[in-house]
Amino acid sequence: MGFQSPDLEEDVISESREDIKEPSMYKVLLHNDHYTTMDFVVEVLMGVFHKALEEATRIMLDVHKNGIGVCGVYTYEVAETKVAIVGSSARERGFPLKCTMEED
Repeated sequence: MGFQSPDLEEDVISESREDIKEPSMYKVLLHNDHYTTMDFVVEVLMGVFHKALEEATRIMLDVHKNGIGVCGVYTYEVAETKVAIVGSSARERGFPLKCTMEED
């Protein structure tokens, strides 16, 4: 009695795949201020977001010129953790660097 037809099994697998929803993704953003050094922003981008020097510098310049820059896009939990790490690191160093997240 444990026998299932291949067609029925494929239908079940197909239905299961349709029910799985991709997690929402969130952009992590850095906001410009007039106190945080460019060097610290690059340091954060390399250390927290694992960016190469060239990309970190480009994002830092986006923040500087446009007032905001995207550090990356992550699941909610990862984005939330990165925002917390940046905030904590900035406070430890005495910078008011603002880091936020928003749904992508």
